[in-house]
Amino acid sequence: MKRLSTLIAALLFCAATAWAQSATTATTSDNATAQQTQQDQHKAAADQDANEAAQAKADAKDAGTAAGEEHDKALARLDDSSKILNELLAAPDKGIPQDVFKNAKCVAVVPSMVKGGFVFGAEHGRGVATCRTANGWSAPAMFVITGGSWGLQIGVQAADVVMLIMNDQGMQDLLSSKFKLGGSGSVAAGPVGRDASASTDWKMKAEVLAYSRTRGLFAGLTLNGAVIKQDDDATRALYGRMVGFRPTLMGQVKPPAGSEQFLATVRQGKTESTAEAH
Repeated sequence: MKRLSTLIAALLFCAATAWAQSATTATTSDNATAQQTQQDQHKAAADQDANEAAQAKADAKDAGTAAGEEHDKALARLDDSSKILNELLAAPDKGIPQDVFKNAKCVAVVPSMVKGGFVFGAEHGRGVATCRTANGWSAPAMFVITGGSWGLQIGVQAADVVMLIMNDQGMQDLLSSKFKLGGSGSVAAGPVGRDASASTDWKMKAEVLAYSRTRGLFAGLTLNGAVIKQDDDATRALYGRMVGFRPTLMGQVKPPAGSEQFLATVRQGKTESTAEAH
């Protein structure tokens, strides 16, 4: 009997030991699993952070590239405008008369304004403007011009356009940053060549005189109904920040780098160049 009791006690002890070992093994396994899960979570979070950082870097690079491209486009617009204006002023028999140009309050140039359609027409272009101030010509203001037309027409045509704002009212309309040509005042085809100096119609009536060049030919142009407003994207690209249309044209904004050639072309006169230099 005593031996049987001893055997039963031994069996119970072995069972308890086995259970304890099993529980310990299960706990260790659970801890290892939890630790591995935690490590996997940390690794996943680290990978996600690395991917987000790489994407942010790529986005910043793309944004920098896009900003650089827009800045280059703005500078190209200034250079094209300078060339167009130079050619229009340098053609004594077919270009803008000096007498007309020297009386302009503001100058606006649109390289390659597109006009076309079938019956219904549309006009669109991007340009640059500058106005006379007490200290010379203002920093360039970037703008968009859009408009519509009606008539028997077909096809698409691109023209270089120069607009001269001839009086104070026209200048104030332009400064509003949303100017409808022919709305509050008149817009007319500008006179060309030496004969224009004998005419005084443009002095008395015109608020805006418009010129165009298509396939190397210079001619007057009518733009009634077209609307001029600030080109926000090009403004940010050129100046590195948003600047107002009115402050820019009133001479309250410093000309940005890259605009020197355009402004030099507009100045033309020795007196104005000297005034601006001081």
